[in-house]
Amino acid sequence: MMTIFLQVSFLIFTYMCIAFLLALAKKDNSIVDVFWGLGFLIIAGFSLFISGVIDLHKVLINLAVLTWSLRLSIHILIRNLGRGEDFRYKVWRDTWKHFVLRSFFQIFMFQGLLMLIISLPIFFANTSLPVNVGLSDYLGMMVFMAGFIFETIGDYQLKAFKKDSINKGKIMTKGLWSITRHPNYFGESLIWWGIALLALDCPGGWITLISPVVLTLLLRFVSGVPMLEQKYKGRSDWEAYKKKTAIFVPYLKFS
Repeated sequence: MMTIFLQVSFLIFTYMCIAFLLALAKKDNSIVDVFWGLGFLIIAGFSLFISGVIDLHKVLINLAVLTWSLRLSIHILIRNLGRGEDFRYKVWRDTWKHFVLRSFFQIFMFQGLLMLIISLPIFFANTSLPVNVGLSDYLGMMVFMAGFIFETIGDYQLKAFKKDSINKGKIMTKGLWSITRHPNYFGESLIWWGIALLALDCPGGWITLISPVVLTLLLRFVSGVPMLEQKYKGRSDWEAYKKKTAIFVPYLKFS
C-alpha cells in the first residue's frame, strides 16, 4: 500500500506542476479548478491500470469517479471561459508578496495534497484484493447519485439564473438554493461520502472515510462556504437570505 501511495503522490506532484506552469503562462490561477476534477480521473485510471485486476466493485467506483470528474470539469471550464481569473484567486494575486512562490505551494501543492487525501478511496479500492459487491456498495451508489443530482441541479439552476440579465447583481434564492445556501457544496460532500462507502468493504476500507470527512470540513469551514459568503457580507438582501436559509445541509438552519 505504501508503494501505491508514493506512486500516486508522485503522479499528483507532476500533474500539479504542469497545472502551475500553465497557470503562470496564462496568468490565471483559477485554471486549477478545472485540473482538480480531471486529476481524480487520472488517479483512477492509473491505479486501476497498475492493479491489473478489474471486478464489478472497481467498475462501480471508477464509473462514479468518471461521471463526477467529467461533469465538474466541463462545467467549470465552460463557466470560466472568457471570465478571466476567479475573484478569489484575483484577490491573492493582488495582495500576496512573493506571489509565484506562494501560488506554487499554497494553491497548487496544497490542492495536490488535498487531492491525495481525498482520492484515498479511489486508489485504495482499485489496488485492493477483489471483493464482492455488498450493502455498503449499494448504499454508496445511492448516496453518490443523490449528491450528483443535487450538485448538478444546483449548478444548472444557478447558471440559468445568471444567464438572465434581469438577475444581474441579485442573489439566487430559488429552487435548491431556497433550502440551502450552497447546494453544490452539499452535493459535492454527498458525492464523496458515497465514493468512500464504495471502498468501505475493502480490507481496511474504514480508513478511506478520512476522504469525505476532510472534504466536508474544507467545504463547510475553510475554502468553500466561508470564502464565498465573504463576498456578499453586509448586503441587506444577503443578510435576509441568511436568516431564512440553511447554510449547508438543506432545511437545517444552523448546519
